[in-house]
Amino acid sequence: MSYFEQLQTRSDAHIMRSYGPPKGAFVRGKGTVLFDGEDQPWLDFLCGLAVTSLGHAHPAVSKAIADQAELLVHTSNLYLTEPAIELAERLAKITGWDDASVFFAQCGATANEAAIKLARKHGKRIRDDKVRVVTLSGSFHGRTLATLEATGQPGKHEAFQPLAGFVDTVAHDDPDALRAAVTDETCAVLLEVVQGEGGVRPLDAEVVRAAREACDAHGALLIADEVQTGIGRTGPWFAFQDTDVVPDVLTVAKALANGMPIGACIAHGEAGRVFEPGDHATTFGGNPVTCAAANAVIDTIERERILTTARARGVRLSEGLQRFVGFVPFAIGVRGKGLLLGLELDRPVAAQVEAECRERFLLVNAIGGDLLRFAPPLTVSRQEVDQALKTVEEALRAVAETTA
Repeated sequence: MSYFEQLQTRSDAHIMRSYGPPKGAFVRGKGTVLFDGEDQPWLDFLCGLAVTSLGHAHPAVSKAIADQAELLVHTSNLYLTEPAIELAERLAKITGWDDASVFFAQCGATANEAAIKLARKHGKRIRDDKVRVVTLSGSFHGRTLATLEATGQPGKHEAFQPLAGFVDTVAHDDPDALRAAVTDETCAVLLEVVQGEGGVRPLDAEVVRAAREACDAHGALLIADEVQTGIGRTGPWFAFQDTDVVPDVLTVAKALANGMPIGACIAHGEAGRVFEPGDHATTFGGNPVTCAAANAVIDTIERERILTTARARGVRLSEGLQRFVGFVPFAIGVRGKGLLLGLELDRPVAAQVEAECRERFLLVNAIGGDLLRFAPPLTVSRQEVDQALKTVEEALRAVAETTA
């Protein structure tokens, strides 16, 4: 048996089958490249679902993890540690919120859970029934029960009904419906400025403005879920910074520590003063090792001016995909921002195209049948972008031949 087959057999015996069939197995990585059990290199344009944004085994992050692990791994939040304090200060700086307050979690879902709890407490200070949350169709906010209900994809709800019933979901492209959905019983509007799992779909500027206006009119909080878009993925540090709207709360996770498990709920103004001792807690949040990794990520991005080069790579990738339209089978459009991009297809063949890319040792992923998602590291090179474009074109043409 191959290395992959051996691992799959062991996995089938003891790991819960909450995921689909595995599509590969990797033993090491370097930059934009992963290596499998046969030491075959794979170009990684998914980077762990927009997580390893500095690439695999980045030396600054690896050193920060190793150095901190030799000093102190865990104390709990009963005590202070320098890495967590430093990270909170850095997050205040890059959000542009001098009065930012941070709750550290382990992932995006738990960061969103914290944000929802914060909003509900804020709302109940105004009136007892101010606990409802408005979200948008196509959104994805996590898999815990609360964040699952907030996720605007009914198919993901079915196996877990009945849900709590505190979420009102409206169309992602209807600002009037959004305004109408927010009432005096609404404690928050929760949205992604660019929907990730919902199809790499940037929200229209009027929808984001409508959310802010409706929250202001009804005393609700605007929460920006930047779990996938944060830390430079769409261009600036956070996607909201490309809009004229400022949220009250934002959540970040994925790329924050380049693969180490971390999440953060960041609030400012009145929202930053809602939680009191005993309101919310977590054993592992603010872990010194993960916070040290996150500090290294932010330091590296600033020192090497990676946001600037990443924007250029995003333009190169977007323009390359745009050139497919009208000339390469199935390609009809490109959407997204920065290095979070989707190639729109004219029929549901994305899964086949993804498989053909894997046959050529390129990792991308299909979303919703007719969209191919690209989320390479922010450190991706020009040559790697061009190599990926060549491979995707080959994959599209190969699928066209088999479906002709």
